[in-house]
Amino acid sequence: MSTLPPRAGRRCHNAINPLHSTVYFSPDLGKELAELGIHDARAAYFASRGAALGAVGPGTVTSTFYNFNHDLVAEHLPAVWSVASPEAVLAARLRAVDTTLRRLLGPEIIGSPELAEAAELALRAAGACTRHARPLYAAHADLPVPDQPHLAYWHAATLLREHRGDGHLAALLAAGLDPVEALVSHTATGKGMSPRWILGTRGWRRTDWEAAVERLRGRGLLDGEGELTEAGVALRAELEEVTDRMDAAPYEHLGAEGVARLTELARGFLFTAASAGAFPADLTGKG
Repeated sequence: MSTLPPRAGRRCHNAINPLHSTVYFSPDLGKELAELGIHDARAAYFASRGAALGAVGPGTVTSTFYNFNHDLVAEHLPAVWSVASPEAVLAARLRAVDTTLRRLLGPEIIGSPELAEAAELALRAAGACTRHARPLYAAHADLPVPDQPHLAYWHAATLLREHRGDGHLAALLAAGLDPVEALVSHTATGKGMSPRWILGTRGWRRTDWEAAVERLRGRGLLDGEGELTEAGVALRAELEEVTDRMDAAPYEHLGAEGVARLTELARGFLFTAASAGAFPADLTGKG
């Protein structure tokens, strides 16, 4: 039985995860990887997020990332590893994280005891994550923890993000949602990535999107306007509840007081980063 308030772990994750994601929207990542000879933005994303797995081919990345078109992944992998090794990409990513967080958070937060406290709490939570059936988490768990608190916090956020993400993919499979259906139904909640961003980054065509809409309508999950039906709302809620259960260990380990404190700190850092322009204005929404 949980010792935490309902959805406390999810709220903590939702405060931590976006700060991890800032590097993928940062011009600093593109600059660092361009120095290695990787100039295509999508190749940079596949390489930087997948490098912890080693010099893998497109099948591994398609599997572990879930919602990308395999043909798009195969355009860039394994070719990108002939340009730069996974080790070089990981080092470049960490340099980009350093530059990005210093720019978004500012020197006062970077050097603050609160950020050091958040790093300690997040690493303590991540210590209770499990490797089995969680390939992206397990690969990142094998990487060393950076010494500087802001990088240690980002590393812990990465571990917690990928741990929950790996579990969420299992929930999507159990719910019978293929990659595009998962994207469409998430966007329909109003909290997911906008169709423009999805079609521009995931390698799917508008016809793929529309076909997924029709399949979801056939299952009674979307109505004629593309909105979630009562059954669709219930399915998305159940997906998050199932994910919560599979992701409970790190937050139970941290305890209610630690989770509340980490959530408070993480929300403050996220607000500062978002106010500094960390994310595109049109990233989320139904339009």
